[in-house]
Amino acid sequence: MFKKILKVISVIFLLFFIFGLGVSIGDKQARDDIMPLIGGAITSKGELPNHLSEDVNFQVFWEVWDTIQKTYVDRPIPETKLFYGALAGQVASLGDPYSVFLDPDTAQKFASELASEFDGIGAEIGIKKGILTVISPLPDSPAEKSGLMAGDKIYKIDDKESAPFSINQAVSLIRGKAGTVVTLTVIREGADKELEIKITRAKIHFDTVRWEMKKNNILYVEISHFNSDTERLFNKAISENLSKNVKGIVLDLRNNPGGFLDTSVDIAGKWIRKGDTVVIEKFSEQNKSYYRSDGKAELSGIPTVVLINEGSASASEIIAGALQDYGLATLVGEKTFGKGSVQELRDLSNGAKIKLTVAKWLTPKERVIEGEGVMPDIEIELTSEDYNNNHDPQLDKALELLQ
Repeated sequence: MFKKILKVISVIFLLFFIFGLGVSIGDKQARDDIMPLIGGAITSKGELPNHLSEDVNFQVFWEVWDTIQKTYVDRPIPETKLFYGALAGQVASLGDPYSVFLDPDTAQKFASELASEFDGIGAEIGIKKGILTVISPLPDSPAEKSGLMAGDKIYKIDDKESAPFSINQAVSLIRGKAGTVVTLTVIREGADKELEIKITRAKIHFDTVRWEMKKNNILYVEISHFNSDTERLFNKAISENLSKNVKGIVLDLRNNPGGFLDTSVDIAGKWIRKGDTVVIEKFSEQNKSYYRSDGKAELSGIPTVVLINEGSASASEIIAGALQDYGLATLVGEKTFGKGSVQELRDLSNGAKIKLTVAKWLTPKERVIEGEGVMPDIEIELTSEDYNNNHDPQLDKALELLQ
């Protein structure tokens, strides 16, 4: 019975070798250039389930395993390394940079990183068009102070090329003990050469919402993340200022990489009427979940401008897209990042975890966010020259619209 169970479980691992040809086993997650499955005669059936025995010859898995152990130059290879490498390749074969397998050690580190404070540079990164890209530096973080910008493409982390790395591997290399230095080699749009940015790591902690009253009673509210404290701080910003005859609101979601879905839905409910859809979670054509506003829409009558850029991702795109669909706000800036997928983190029996994309987000009008992003109503670029000279034409335009 044990052998039968082992065979059934082991069949899953074959996908690694079918899809992950050319992928380094163990230390590196699979690259995006996965080879397609090709057809052929069935040579081995055994006691496998019908849907597998008709498609694959699992004997190949053990042939590759044995060949590595018998002939690889740096043998012997720990069998656990091959085992976890196969699992990582299986998930990587999906071609989705947000779906990853975490071995037990990596899973433990990932869990500790979910805490609100950590050592690092203070920047969110993602993979865009196959390139490790800065989604956003956090406000007042070492990354921001060192000049790292949203949209910067990271080609090297210290002396290591970033191309083979998954997001988790890249984050692991960039983070480190406070006081140590990491050097990122980046390509920036408009720059004529690579930039080397040295960043001293530090303890990262911050408030996710800040606000101020601009001229002519325009309330400016910036949300850097959607975390556990965001709704409380946002409510505080509104309660402290609504009595001041607010003429307009600028909601700044630039360089906001997202966060908790429920928090973004709650904040959207400040504008969107109770019962109206904020975002649709699409698992398949037949299976969709609708997240609806439970708010009082107390801000719906106040002219609103939402600032967005390529650093606005995930939950930020949900709010921007929803307010745009309902005509409740004017979007100013640049197209958003296009991260509109849902990941579930599931525990496995041996302490490992799998983070898997299970759905995609759609705006209330069923516009796809993943890979597409949200386009502004008024497109205005913030150039490096603007950035270096503390000039913000996007905010200027927002304030002009609300005068």
